[in-house]
Amino acid sequence: MLVTQRQFESTVSAATARVSDPRGGFQGPSSMSWRIGRESMVFMGGGRAALLQLAHPYVAHGVDQHSLTRTDPIGRFNRTFLHVFNMIFGSQAEALESAHGVRAIHDTIHGPITENVGRFEAGHRYRAHDHDALLWVHATLIHTAVQVYDLAVAELTWAERNQYYQESKSFAALFGIDPALMPDTWTEFDAYVNDMVESDTIRVGVAANDLAKYLLTPPSRISQPFFDWYLLMTAGLLPDSTRAQFGLRFSAEHERIYHASFRTLRTVTKVLPPRIRYVPAYHEAQRRLAGKEGKDLVGRALEQTVLRALAPAGAPRKLVEKAVGHHAQAASRCPVA
Repeated sequence: MLVTQRQFESTVSAATARVSDPRGGFQGPSSMSWRIGRESMVFMGGGRAALLQLAHPYVAHGVDQHSLTRTDPIGRFNRTFLHVFNMIFGSQAEALESAHGVRAIHDTIHGPITENVGRFEAGHRYRAHDHDALLWVHATLIHTAVQVYDLAVAELTWAERNQYYQESKSFAALFGIDPALMPDTWTEFDAYVNDMVESDTIRVGVAANDLAKYLLTPPSRISQPFFDWYLLMTAGLLPDSTRAQFGLRFSAEHERIYHASFRTLRTVTKVLPPRIRYVPAYHEAQRRLAGKEGKDLVGRALEQTVLRALAPAGAPRKLVEKAVGHHAQAASRCPVA
């Protein structure tokens, strides 16, 4: 089922009508979405979410055929999370601007699947507006955020998980996903994710494997130890079947390192100053609500330094520098009220 323009506008309009304070956006400062989304440690799950998304052939082929992931990975990352954080932490106006921006990008993403993979045959046509594929991408973000928060910050109760999931339906609506077609509670949502992982829809093909290898290739020998560790952590976070399809190893020794690492990360999280612990978008949202102008310049500078260091091997360095600089300028221009 495709999300038509009319359906998109209707879903977004219904979500907008439920906003109580336009300054706080679609979630607001008291939400679980802000509490979980502000944690920098949640980015530990980036690899898991990305690989689960690529395991859907629609996503893998859409990224492979239309995205700038290979030629401009940092720029794509910046653009993606500028929109995501606008939807979570931005004002109502900022969130709506990003929602329509993403919709316009998705208008251009369609084409053929070029291999037999899972239930899809070569030649099958995909579209970015496919409702089920959009729901899957959304699910990987929400499910991964809860998993990593549990491990690296603090374990959530079922009520907190369910609240976060219910709030995420407003986030999903900004992509045109109909909340009425989503699982009802966290329990049903968790079952949906597990069922999808074992279905013939989520199957890793050549396109997904090639993209995964590119994204997880370290840019230099200096960064090799970090990438090896991050790959180990990503493998541990993945469901067994998806891990196996990507050909990732996860031995008993790897599992020991995985659990020890998360114990350390949870300890570190407790002592990190808020300036580093929380993402810049959260600090900027707090400033906006306090009636203050300006961006989190320290946080943004640190963020871009990390992105430069982690650009995949083979990424054109001039494009990396251009993307980082462009993102910093875009963030500084983004309205705060």
